[in-house]
Amino acid sequence: MPLKTMDATVATFDGAFEKFRSEAPKNKVNLILFLADIDLSTSVSWCPDCVRAEPVIYEKLKASSDDVALLRAYVGDRPTWRNPHHPWRVDSRFKLKGVPTLVRWEDETVKGRLEDHEAHLEHKIETLVAGQ
Repeated sequence: MPLKTMDATVATFDGAFEKFRSEAPKNKVNLILFLADIDLSTSVSWCPDCVRAEPVIYEKLKASSDDVALLRAYVGDRPTWRNPHHPWRVDSRFKLKGVPTLVRWEDETVKGRLEDHEAHLEHKIETLVAGQ
């Protein structure tokens, strides 16, 4: 089944998230991946954990036999993310502590999450996608 992706920044998140939520019932699995922006001077994410996790996450999601929707939410550059008042750090739905963070969104709430130190682990991604 196809992997459906949608991208959002802090500025565009509310609209993208509403669309994601409205389409969620059509999908077997709905995930949000919070990750760091690409550093324009290097063309690579400023977050080494994101660089390590992203290809593994995409590979596992593309291999899934389920309809999977993925909202990629970019947290901004390093100074923006380091701000303790970053919108997704203080948002009661997400309470982000690090990036990357992969969350399973189900029934209008977070039903599971993989934090930065575990988001690259294949077996944990598989478990999250399976809803276990």
